[in-house]
Order: sequence, then C-alpha cells, then structure tokens
Amino acid sequence: MSIAPEQVHALHQKLRREAEDGGYLINPDEPWTLGLLEGILKNEERYGYWSCPCRLASGRKDDDLDIICPCDYRDADLHDYGACYCALYVSDEVFKGLKEVAPVPERRPTELTTGPRPRRGDERRPEQRPKSMSAMPTEGIRLWRCRVCGYLCAREHPPGVCPICKAKAERFEPFVLPVTVASAGPPSSPGHPRTG
Repeated sequence: MSIAPEQVHALHQKLRREAEDGGYLINPDEPWTLGLLEGILKNEERYGYWSCPCRLASGRKDDDLDIICPCDYRDADLHDYGACYCALYVSDEVFKGLKEVAPVPERRPTELTTGPRPRRGDERRPEQRPKSMSAMPTEGIRLWRCRVCGYLCAREHPPGVCPICKAKAERFEPFVLPVTVASAGPPSSPGHPRTG
C-alpha cells in the first residue's frame, strides 16, 4: 500500500484551496501535514473513505461517518484548542505561529472508540447500537447568522470566517428561528385541517 508523493502533494494543494475557500486553514508544518494526508489516502485505499489518520477506524463507513475528514469534531476543536484532533486544520493563531499546537482531547463518544462494534446482521436493537454525532439530538446547538451575507450555520460557536463572504467571526450574530404554533381547535371544528 504505497502512496505516490505526487498524490499527496496534489491532495495538499486541493485541500489548501478548499480550506481557504471555506474559511479554514491547513497546518503550515508541511512535513506533518503531508504525513497526515498520506494517512488519509492510505485509509481511502483501505476502507474506501477518508477516515481520520489519527483515529482507529472500524472499516464500516456508517460507523465512522463522524471521523471522515473533516471530522464532526473539527470546528469545536479549532475553537477550544486551536487545532483539530490530528492538527490538519488549525486556527489563525497557530497558522501565524502565535500559538503552538497542543494535544486535543478525544471528543468522540467512547462507545464509538472502544468495545465491540456492531457487525452486519447484528441482532441488537437499533437503540442499543452506537450512534455517530450526526445522529445525536441537536438540543443546545445554536444557530449563527452572518450579518454580511446571511449565511446560517448550526454549531456551538460561529465560524472564524464565513465560508461564503469571508467575513470574520465578529460579524456573526446568534440567530433565533421564530416558531409560531397556531391553534386550529379540536379536529371536529370548522376550518381544522383534517375536517376542512
């Protein structure tokens, strides 16, 4: 399983462009970054998807959706620690050399990182199987709106840069989705949706 250096460099260029377009930064430590990208490409050969090279993948895409690069934990890790778990994505401070990359604690739920994993045909009920972060309840997740272009995102903190217009985080505001509950009366009343 040998990855050609040209493949790694091509992926590096592609990810740098995509990251910058989306308001993210790739780690400027090129040897480190190229090593991570080689790991991602090896995992793609192994599993068929870009599993994070710093985590143990199950080999089953449905079980590993939360650790496909960029992983579900990237934005929270960037906000709290200045880098994602594997340090492929870094904050502006780390990128500029104003802050060192420090170890990032694992956010992935332990039922996804340890213990037996369900196999195809597993007889356990679905509620007993581990869930990825994308399948977890969304209570407590805030909505943020870019005041410049109106971009909306659902996450704990606003992005450092708007992926649409490149406005900085301070240009985001909390967004409350107004919900109106109309009383239609009992089902037998005139005008109720079920009775006409």
